[in-house]
Amino acid sequence: MIEKVFKYSVTDEKVVEKIIMDENINYIHMVFNKNQGLPEHFSNSNVYMTVLRGTLSIRLDEQDVHEYRKGDILQIPYNTKMNVNNLHDEVLELIVVKAPAPINYKK
Repeated sequence: MIEKVFKYSVTDEKVVEKIIMDENINYIHMVFNKNQGLPEHFSNSNVYMTVLRGTLSIRLDEQDVHEYRKGDILQIPYNTKMNVNNLHDEVLELIVVKAPAPINYKK
């Protein structure tokens, strides 16, 4: 078999799954319920964030919180302060791709 198959959880429970973490990309699946999210941090690569369901509430650097919904894809530059949350009743599900993989990022 040439291809390699990966799976992610189909769940409504909180999860942060590092599906692919190789020298090319980081591919991460996240599910958050209301008032859940990530600790504030700085992006360690270029980040591409796809909203699969729910509403993403995100504050980048010092700007106000912006909201994005199912079907939206965000591109977030390297070294951007990020505050990622679900402030809504509906479950938030995201796919996050970091490219290049942070281990290869040329600073």
